[in-house]
Amino acid sequence: MLGNLTGWHLIVVLVIVLLLFGAPKLPGLARSLGQTMSIFRSEVKTMKDENASDVVVDDEEGGLEPEPPKPVARKTTTAATKSTPASKPKP
Repeated sequence: MLGNLTGWHLIVVLVIVLLLFGAPKLPGLARSLGQTMSIFRSEVKTMKDENASDVVVDDEEGGLEPEPPKPVARKTTTAATKSTPASKPKP
């Protein structure tokens, strides 16, 4: 759908944007769009770096396989601990 856009379509879109936002607001809009793209690129780079730094261990057969993920400790509560009232210490 977006592959069918021609030069005329883009010009029409730009004119509509100009009419909606007005000429004075366009530099601020472009600045915020640039900052957003910069943040997006840095986050994508960070994600790629994290994926690349995953530890790889040698297999006995000579192949490589990724290290299994570490288990996440979960906090569990039972119904008995939730409904038990706080006991008062004896004097």
